Amino acid sequence: MERANLTPHVHWAQRHRELYLRVELSDVQSPEISITDNVLHFKAQGHGAKGDNIYEFELAFLEPVKPQLVYKVTQRQLNITVQKKESNWWERLTKQEKRPLFLAPDFDRWLDESDAEMELRAKEEEQINKMRIESRVPKDPFRQLRRGYLFMYNLVQFLGFSWIFVNMTVRLFILGKDSFYDTFYTIANVMYFCQALAFVEILNSLVGIVRSPFIPSLVQVLGRNFVLFIVLGNVEEMQRRAVVFFVFYCWSIIEIFRYPFCMLSCIDIEWKLLTWIRYTIWIPLYPLGAVAEAVCLIQAIPVFNETGRFSFILPYPLSITIKFSFFLQIYLIMLFLGLFVNFRHLYKQRRQHLGSKKRKLK
Repeated sequence: MERANLTPHVHWAQRHRELYLRVELSDVQSPEISITDNVLHFKAQGHGAKGDNIYEFELAFLEPVKPQLVYKVTQRQLNITVQKKESNWWERLTKQEKRPLFLAPDFDRWLDESDAEMELRAKEEEQINKMRIESRVPKDPFRQLRRGYLFMYNLVQFLGFSWIFVNMTVRLFILGKDSFYDTFYTIANVMYFCQALAFVEILNSLVGIVRSPFIPSLVQVLGRNFVLFIVLGNVEEMQRRAVVFFVFYCWSIIEIFRYPFCMLSCIDIEWKLLTWIRYTIWIPLYPLGAVAEAVCLIQAIPVFNETGRFSFILPYPLSITIKFSFFLQIYLIMLFLGLFVNFRHLYKQRRQHLGSKKRKLK
């Protein structure tokens, strides 16, 4: 003898645009739910009033509904949401006038027509108010101009530092260690241009064109330009030192990833690999760059002592000679303080861009 189909208890409620069905089955497995010819077909394995069995039912809707439905399985029940084709109020759920025995109102979600209209009206008013508030927020008329300016600035810097990096790399492979000693004469003009142009970053941060903090930008730009223009640019003996290669190489590697990241951010494009490199590569390169700059300063101290360049004598009655090497020693200390400031800033940025994703994965 064939066993009769088991039907679960189903509770329903409606709004003007949606139907809600709550199927009283726990531990549901392999649900098969579809809408064909305006009829809902349900079949699933679960634990209901008749124990752990296969339960199924069909419901022919009173009026047309959309064939796409959404369902959510929980430990105690299965919830189905069906969209009406037209926004109106139904006098009942099914096409047949007599209500099926397994079907009952869902009093947890039940509203009569007037209450549902009030709820719908409240949602519409909330959406209208939200649109009004958004329309009152003043739009930045220079937004596109600012984005275009930042895009071009980052593009120019990227091209400049890319040229430096490629040129130094090719010369290193061809000439080997000999390329260390004429790096300044080959690269200096482009490096002068890029580092002088970097003063724009201080201005951008100061006037609010970008949201980056002012102090880290100031520390990095002034520090690099001090080494480039004052220490290296004014003493020919320093320009022939091998340390110049390592200073320029560290700077260029950092920037060939930072500037394209900023450039793509201007047009709301994120490349995940580039983002990871941008907020990771500084971890080894910033200390290496700081060490290279420190070696450069240490080597420059005796050179400035011998030449007396930028030294000066205090007026009478002090008449004390202040050597420029004294300022180099002070800057040597400030170099590592500046490294700490930049490290702290970049670490916060790394946590913002990469740390939250790691927490979500956990």
